[in-house]
Amino acid sequence: MPFDGALLGPSTASDRAWAEVDDTAWLQAMLDVEAALAAAAADTGLVPRPAAEAVASCCRSDRFDLVDLGRRAAEAGNPVIPLVAALRAAVPTEARSAVHVGATSQDVIDTSLMLLAKRSLARVDNELDRASSAAATLAERHRGDVAVGRTLGQHAVPITFGLTAATWLVGLVDARALAARVATERLAVQLGGAAGTLAPLGDAGPAVVEQLAARLGLVAPPLPWQTTRARTAELASALAIVAGNLGRVATDVVALARTEIGEVQEGSSGGSSAMPHKRNPVRATLVVSAAHQVTGLASIVLGAQLQELQRAAGPWHAEWEPLRTGLALTAGAAERMADLLGDLEIDVERMRSNLELTGGLIMTEAVVTALVERGVDPTRARDAVEAAAGVVLAGKGSLADALATDPLAGTLDAEALARALDPAEHFGAADAFIDHALSHAHAHESRGNP
Repeated sequence: MPFDGALLGPSTASDRAWAEVDDTAWLQAMLDVEAALAAAAADTGLVPRPAAEAVASCCRSDRFDLVDLGRRAAEAGNPVIPLVAALRAAVPTEARSAVHVGATSQDVIDTSLMLLAKRSLARVDNELDRASSAAATLAERHRGDVAVGRTLGQHAVPITFGLTAATWLVGLVDARALAARVATERLAVQLGGAAGTLAPLGDAGPAVVEQLAARLGLVAPPLPWQTTRARTAELASALAIVAGNLGRVATDVVALARTEIGEVQEGSSGGSSAMPHKRNPVRATLVVSAAHQVTGLASIVLGAQLQELQRAAGPWHAEWEPLRTGLALTAGAAERMADLLGDLEIDVERMRSNLELTGGLIMTEAVVTALVERGVDPTRARDAVEAAAGVVLAGKGSLADALATDPLAGTLDAEALARALDPAEHFGAADAFIDHALSHAHAHESRGNP
């Protein structure tokens, strides 16, 4: 971790997603914290404004040697220690008192991670917006297109493809709302100094925290949260839920793209090194892969909540890579999902033909319902239809044929039986649920996003 190398990086997340959290981005985020901290100290009169401005002018990632910082970080325990030393050496002598004012390494690392999260979640929000819009288009366009509803891998009852897309839509909208809540409410600055008292800042400590938060666009917490890791745990959990929702849609796409089903196909499919005919659902596969990885990464962060006293040895350090890698994977998965849904090819004719694969067995529930509505005892109706289904499963004709020889079927006239066997007559509340999903998406959009 992170998987941002040239060989596997583009497969695990997009280049844009990695760019939000790579080493250069993280270094710049730490420098942004240092610049904002110096400015906040100047805001409260702790350091001269010119000194804070001198610090800010030096806070550019291209002025520092990443490789050297990394090597020295391994000896120091974290990259902030060598970074602060290098920053102090870079600024004029009279401005050195404005570097790292009252802070400790954890303050810069935690706050810079919150900055990375804010920037990365903005990309997640944008991509989920695109994915949601594409899902809404599919739901509306295919609201009347009959499809097979499948449970436990088997044909169940008729649905519409529009309902499937509406289900995707609600999951994506809710994932976006969760990510937005975390981005606006739970990403906070961390500034506590050596042990959470900010003693070097005296009475100005709380004011510096407020100014720092305002300058960085983060939340000002009630007090330092060095070992109270609910914020990082919520971020990791939100990433896992967002990635899980994306993976759930991708899992559907993989299933529906199987040769035996063939109801959907990615507009830009992958090939095979051995089989020229293959059109693999590559984007969906990579989204599923990301979802599995983010869930595992989140478990590391959740396990790291058990931290002792004012700073933990180990659990805090264990959060760093899982959080930034989880951000990249989730943003990359959201981008791939938006692209996937935007050009997803739907084979409506294949959906209709798949309905016929079981000789009408997909309509058994509807036939039982029709018989009960005509006054037949529910148990007797089910037994009769189950017996007819057995005939079909034995390869002796269709459900309509089997019912024609059952005396109980006479309860239904030809028109009633035809309706009971017509998938288009049995969508239930599918159309209303699609409307609900579209309204849900519209309501969320109307509330605005960060």
